[in-house]
Amino acid sequence: MAMTLSSLKRLDKTHYLYLAVIVAVLAGVIVGLAAPEFAKGLKPIGDAFVALIKMMIAPVIFCTIVIGVGSIAKAATVGKVGGLALLYFIVMSTFALAIGLVVGNLIQPGAGLNLAETSYQVEGEAKSTTEFILGIIPTTLVSSLTGGNILQVLFVALLVGFGLQKMGATGEPILRGIKLIQALVFRVLAMIMWIAPVGAFGAIAAVTGSAGASALVGLATLMIAFYITCALFIVVVLGGVLRLATGFNIFKLMKYLGREYLLIVGTSSSEAALPRLIAKMEHLGVSKPVVGITVPTGYSFNLDGTAIYLTMASIFIADVMGVPMNLGEQISLLVFMIIASKGAAGVTGAGLATLAGGLQANRPDLVDGVGLIVGIDRFMSEARALTNFTGNAVATIIIGTWVKEVDRVQVGEVLSGRSRFDEATMSVDDHTGAVAVAAAKP
Repeated sequence: MAMTLSSLKRLDKTHYLYLAVIVAVLAGVIVGLAAPEFAKGLKPIGDAFVALIKMMIAPVIFCTIVIGVGSIAKAATVGKVGGLALLYFIVMSTFALAIGLVVGNLIQPGAGLNLAETSYQVEGEAKSTTEFILGIIPTTLVSSLTGGNILQVLFVALLVGFGLQKMGATGEPILRGIKLIQALVFRVLAMIMWIAPVGAFGAIAAVTGSAGASALVGLATLMIAFYITCALFIVVVLGGVLRLATGFNIFKLMKYLGREYLLIVGTSSSEAALPRLIAKMEHLGVSKPVVGITVPTGYSFNLDGTAIYLTMASIFIADVMGVPMNLGEQISLLVFMIIASKGAAGVTGAGLATLAGGLQANRPDLVDGVGLIVGIDRFMSEARALTNFTGNAVATIIIGTWVKEVDRVQVGEVLSGRSRFDEATMSVDDHTGAVAVAAAKP
């Protein structure tokens, strides 16, 4: 497979981190089983890592929402393709979140584990609907970023985002500045994720020391259930929608994208295969304008795998800590995740930060429980990335079909294997594709 030098470097770096997490988790399990009391004392290590993630919640949510709202406006102005793409992505991401809630409630991988001592008492919770609503309004515009109330951050971010929309071209410099701040925030988040092995060791050791082998069974059940759910979502949901809307076969499409899947598994990020997806969708027979609009928009707004992960992980944490969420809280969490998950695609650690942000906004008493899944979060990233990537590929074909911008004869030739993609072109396409995406992406 032809890859750029930067892709190979990124592959090597993420492999080091991945191997370090595996070693740390295994070491944590061994220590937890061999010396339970000592392992319990390692809990502050996991707590420290979670605290670093919590530290990044407000800036991550603020930047992604502000840029996301501006991107929705931009995408909607490109006409029929942008409008259809946005509608499709919102519906599919919401559906994925709902599936995560259903599966999480049916499987209940955290049931039977009693780690309620990891919770903490939340101060200043609203005691009535009126207090709750008034509590969303911060004292000042800036205080929302420092007060620890994620709903206030969300409220201010939406106001700023819509305000920038109204400013039009005048607001572009401000939007570019926020994009630069977002790049800095994600860089800091990426730095924090490099100490994930340390946090994973402390978290897994403490959990294993407290609950024994049953904790490992619960975590393994969550992982397996998540992988199965993602696989079924791809085959049944995405495959079914693709068949109904276009008549094409999901398995043939996945075979065509086989090399991209290998790249994604190696990097744990669907963004690594972004230039290749653009080139391959054009070779498949989808017109350049549709690919140029749908793929970049999908990378910010179509996070099917991440959506499933967010809801299943939230239910797991609530069950493990002995305070399950009722239906109203689950729906409230779903609504928050629909908004907060946009704009952070392909960023290492963004899923964990969004999970913590969702819990902070809806059930603050569960935020510390994020430490329970720090050790396995990395192992679920491949399934998230593969599901997101497949969803974007399927969406591109469907949107192209709806607007009659697909060469169905070419699609048949490509999926049958008679028209093969020229890998030699990727040395050029990787560069031009990356430039095009950088320009189009919010």
